[in-house]
Amino acid sequence: MVVSRSRRARATRRRAGRMARADNDLTPVQWAAIREAWAGCAYCGATDRALQRDCVLPLSRGGRYTLGNVVPACGSCNASKNNDEVTGWLRRKKLDESAFLLRHREVVVLLSVTPTDTAV
Repeated sequence: MVVSRSRRARATRRRAGRMARADNDLTPVQWAAIREAWAGCAYCGATDRALQRDCVLPLSRGGRYTLGNVVPACGSCNASKNNDEVTGWLRRKKLDESAFLLRHREVVVLLSVTPTDTAV
């Protein structure tokens, strides 16, 4: 039990360090626009659950919380994906990889041309 707690504490410290070093520039307004554009979990489409910010390219692999790298994910998908590469994870879960990638691109392009940086 003690080993598990110390391992969890180390993981928490490492993640906090990665977050502090990463250039995270996603604003609350942008996050709201992302949630609205996806209208549910980006991976499974669930609309009846709370959504979390998930990095398509995980922080542990060099990702950041930015407009082009964050999608809304239900807790189940976010926990399952963990820090896996998104396309491999989608294949393993038998989710539609090409539909996700196309929709992700559409949302990024839409939000890149739509002003989302206005104050709340």
